[in-house]
Amino acid sequence: MSRTPEDVNKLTESTYKNVMEQFNPSLRNLVNLGKSYEKAVTAMTFAGKAYFDALSKIGENAAISPVSREMGVVLMEISEVHKKVQLELEESFKRFHRELITELERKTDMDIKYMNATFKRYQSEHKLKQDFLDKSQADLKKLRRKSQGKHSSKYELKENECMETILSRQTDMQRFIAEGCKEALLEEKRRFCFLVDKHCAFTNQLTAFHDKAKEMLTVKLPSWQDKCTDATRVPDTVISMIEGLRTPVTVITESSPTLGHSDRTNSGSIVPPPAPSLKAHTSPLASMFSQDVPKIPISSEQYSDQDSLDGNGLSRSASVSSGMDVVKKTRVQTIFPHTAGNNETLLSFDDGDIITLLIQEERDGWLYGELEHTGQRGWFPSSYCRAYKDSVITNSRIESPLRSQSVTDPEQPEEDEEVEEPMLLPPPDYSDSSRDRPIKTSTPSPQNMVSLPNGHSVPPFLGGGNPFATVKLRPTFTNDRSAPNI
Repeated sequence: MSRTPEDVNKLTESTYKNVMEQFNPSLRNLVNLGKSYEKAVTAMTFAGKAYFDALSKIGENAAISPVSREMGVVLMEISEVHKKVQLELEESFKRFHRELITELERKTDMDIKYMNATFKRYQSEHKLKQDFLDKSQADLKKLRRKSQGKHSSKYELKENECMETILSRQTDMQRFIAEGCKEALLEEKRRFCFLVDKHCAFTNQLTAFHDKAKEMLTVKLPSWQDKCTDATRVPDTVISMIEGLRTPVTVITESSPTLGHSDRTNSGSIVPPPAPSLKAHTSPLASMFSQDVPKIPISSEQYSDQDSLDGNGLSRSASVSSGMDVVKKTRVQTIFPHTAGNNETLLSFDDGDIITLLIQEERDGWLYGELEHTGQRGWFPSSYCRAYKDSVITNSRIESPLRSQSVTDPEQPEEDEEVEEPMLLPPPDYSDSSRDRPIKTSTPSPQNMVSLPNGHSVPPFLGGGNPFATVKLRPTFTNDRSAPNI
């Protein structure tokens, strides 16, 4: 389509005005919006980092659980991958700021000045050329008016020259308008091409970012989904632990230092038969083999307790006769034979057998134990045994342990005779004056010693004599009928 020079000139001017009044202000606004977009993405990545940090902490807590450990690891992996994606997004928008926003802002500031200068130059040149053309046309009109007179041939040459000048100036004017319009349109297109090119580069950056993010997110996605498909699945280690809890385990109670090995291994699961209903028979000679441990008074309160015990002849007789209520023992040695008869709950044994106590508490004079050389178990009278010499006796109030010595066993090994230890005697049972006197440790006197061939002196009862030969008894009166008649 053909246009007149005036139309083309108007198009050129409108093109310049469009760039200066529409494009450049819009570009400046685009730069401002791009900065806001960049800030929003930065805030989003910051919030996303905080979000996935919190998700990672939840995963760390879940990793402690034996059944949710895999889920915790998956949560931490998801958090790590998303944080890497956020970092890549930050890098993409750094390039967006550096290669697009900064360039647009710089180009906009420069282009405003350039387009203003270019448009003004075009307008000034167009006006100058238009003025020259208008002047030539005005000169031609004057010549034509003069040529209408008498001497028309006189102005004919000048008229031809003026026509040639007008034609030349019109041609130049048209060429200028055409070139000016082309330049204006190209300037406009260059600016739009620049904007498109920058955004194509940004699109390539985002495409690369999304491809990389897709690769990072999809690599482990199937394994993540596989681990969370069945919420009822329990790891094998947890199943083994639960199955182990279902199996009953024998509880082994912690024994005291005075208990032996057999008691530590068997006492937790022993259910003995009921004790005999009749009270155990007390051997007449049981007091000769019992291991009496006196209670050393510490305060006036204990003196009063001792008096009350001395006044109760039955309870004192029962505890002293057995010798088992004061100090708990693990193993005892029989001093008399015992026959169970037809009672299957009783234990038969011979003199000198070793019995392991399975129940430490005495029940109406009966003890429950296991005969070591046969493994039989049963009840037996506590007065038929004494503490085995290997038993460990712990008593913080007694400085030296008492040694069990039978007056009917003169053939005691010499290794027992070589050790002289003081013997603790209990306070008299029936003397009132003894309650105000502390218990003293009796040591053998030179008069009570028996000379041996090797030159050493020992107490008479250790040499096979009567241990009570030097004891003087007082006549006393008591209503205690629990003592046996000898």
